[in-house]
Amino acid sequence: MTGTESRAEIGALGEQLAVDYLQGLGLRVLARNWRCRYGELDVIAADGRAVVFIEVKTRTTDRFGGVAQAVTPTKVRRLRRLAGVWLAQQPGHWAAVRIDVVTVRIGRRRVPEVTHIKGVA
Repeated sequence: MTGTESRAEIGALGEQLAVDYLQGLGLRVLARNWRCRYGELDVIAADGRAVVFIEVKTRTTDRFGGVAQAVTPTKVRRLRRLAGVWLAQQPGHWAAVRIDVVTVRIGRRRVPEVTHIKGVA
């Protein structure tokens, strides 16, 4: 990072780092930045026979809260609604559905810090 990146560039970098991390765990990415009239799902992935909806939060500081503050109950409700819309559009069904959060902390450290919280909803 040069320090001149826009919020969108930082977010895109964080999302790519999150996807790389998830793929390293063996998840298969089905969609990125899926949108409907109710909002956007950052990443949709398959984890075996489970479909996982992943909210990615990228931080450069802890000024606006850390991992615990990254996703509010209101945000979780919105993610559930979006997941339901996506699932309704898919043929077949999944054995399990999960909502995860991946936070990426990009700062002065040489290596970004990735935190993965499974099953927030």
